[in-house]
Amino acid sequence: MYDVVGVRFKKAGKIYYFDPNGLTIPDGEFVIVETVRGIEFGKVVINKKQVEENDIVLPLKKVVRIAEQKDKLLVSENKQAAKEAYDVCFQKVNEHDLDMKLVDVEYTFDRNKVIFYFTADGRVDFRELVKDLAAIFRTRIELRQIGVRDEAKMLGGIGPCGRMLCCSTFLGDFEPVSIKMAKDQNLSLNPTKISGLCGRLMCCLKYENDEYETAKEQLPDLGEMLQTPSGLGKVVGLNILERVLQVELVDLERVIEYTWDELLREGAVSIQATD
Repeated sequence: MYDVVGVRFKKAGKIYYFDPNGLTIPDGEFVIVETVRGIEFGKVVINKKQVEENDIVLPLKKVVRIAEQKDKLLVSENKQAAKEAYDVCFQKVNEHDLDMKLVDVEYTFDRNKVIFYFTADGRVDFRELVKDLAAIFRTRIELRQIGVRDEAKMLGGIGPCGRMLCCSTFLGDFEPVSIKMAKDQNLSLNPTKISGLCGRLMCCLKYENDEYETAKEQLPDLGEMLQTPSGLGKVVGLNILERVLQVELVDLERVIEYTWDELLREGAVSIQATD
């Protein structure tokens, strides 16, 4: 078992484990940590706890110290410098007529590197751009191509639901989302209805998917014949979340709604499945 604290570097970024290095660090405290990118500034979002070796990547990096006021001022200065770097890079991209969209700029905490995030439809030859940027900023330059989901996460915005984007507020990782999830939830397959600002399927399709999958395993399929308390009927409608079935009764020639629990209590049985 290893003692760790969870540190996040961006508002809705991934959480990384670090060795607390014997320090008592309360939740919400800012810390200086050693990472593969160098010294970084992050926020403790998980208090000290013990985890199994399989849950961490060894060797475990250490918390260097609790952040001081001067560290927070440096972070603010880096953010301001990043805004200025964005304007410079934007101008250079236009000068070189590159088919790329600059999304964001970030300085590492120790100013050893400046990272330019961009989107593009294909590969971009930015060697001349890097030379210009290196000559201006006199530090290491990294141009990192990102996807449209990462772009939405960085820029933020308001989704079709009227709330701030999940990815920019609390989602640490993107989980796979498929059109099958929309079908299982009986949603409109109109792309404008199930796509987010990024143009990809909305992340929230994943939230209730497990519940729908579990319910579909328990409930009969559409078209299946059931022997109900009122006679033989065909399942013509399903409300999966509420476990309600609409059954068209053969003899009565009308549709009756039953809850699945009600049918189970009455001993309803499946007769056959039809197309």
